[in-house]
Amino acid sequence: MRKKINVSVIKILFFLAILAVAVLFLWKAVQKMEMGQQAESLKQLDSSIRKATMTCYATEGVYPPTIQYLQDNYGIQIDEGKFTVFYEVFGDNMMPDITVMERQ
Repeated sequence: MRKKINVSVIKILFFLAILAVAVLFLWKAVQKMEMGQQAESLKQLDSSIRKATMTCYATEGVYPPTIQYLQDNYGIQIDEGKFTVFYEVFGDNMMPDITVMERQ
């Protein structure tokens, strides 16, 4: 009788260990996926700002004076809780320095 109980306990512990390992792998996979999505979002925002800047220059003849101008007139949307955008203008006819970074 005691042998049956020990075997059952060992089987249950083995199953729980396998389940714990599976949960750990799933958790790591979800973390990697979230990091990939965040990186893709950053890349898309940077690309969108640069395209809107070039569109503004092509249609108006000058680069946009501020990032707010792009938001108001060219549909750029920035999730300020996730990203910080540095937009530095050197002159009307010079491409602004655009840097998009993740907030920590």
